[in-house]
Amino acid sequence: MADTSSSSSDLRLTMRDPEAFEAFYRRHAERVSRFVARRVADPHTVDDLTTEVFLAVIDAGHTYRPDRGSEAAWLLGVARNVVASELRREARELHKSGRAAGRRPLDADDIACLEERIDAERAARPLLAAIAELPRGLRAVAELVDVDGLSVADAAAALRIRVGTARVRLHRARRRLVALSGRCPETLLEGSS
Repeated sequence: MADTSSSSSDLRLTMRDPEAFEAFYRRHAERVSRFVARRVADPHTVDDLTTEVFLAVIDAGHTYRPDRGSEAAWLLGVARNVVASELRREARELHKSGRAAGRRPLDADDIACLEERIDAERAARPLLAAIAELPRGLRAVAELVDVDGLSVADAAAALRIRVGTARVRLHRARRRLVALSGRCPETLLEGSS
């Protein structure tokens, strides 16, 4: 997927200009929604978190540094933080009820679209389950490269680590995945035995 990079100041201006932000949103919304759908099974939560990512981007636009990676890498770094925050929140709130309160109602078409997206991303779940067994640093690089399709350089930028560090972690992660499952990431992603 081609990525339109812009300078840090251009991105700050984009966050203030409704038309420019709409173009930014349209350019990246599907990628962010797919990223979230691979990690969350509830269509309402996918919709909510995708929105939260772009709200966080408005506030954090000034932190984008084009010399550290593409817009997409930076954006998936923000998305990763939003999803992680939500998962931590859900873990704390597991015993509480009433989660539907405060959500905007989704119509049948919205739910059907999000369910299709969740189903389409289902193939990545075995790989994510295997990756979940890895230590945190290895897991983060493997998710971004093997599941989300970022380059090693973009994954490094999203995680704010050096490219060499990302390469070493990816190599170690893949080696451990083979040791744990007997299969390489590509066969786990394809769902083949």
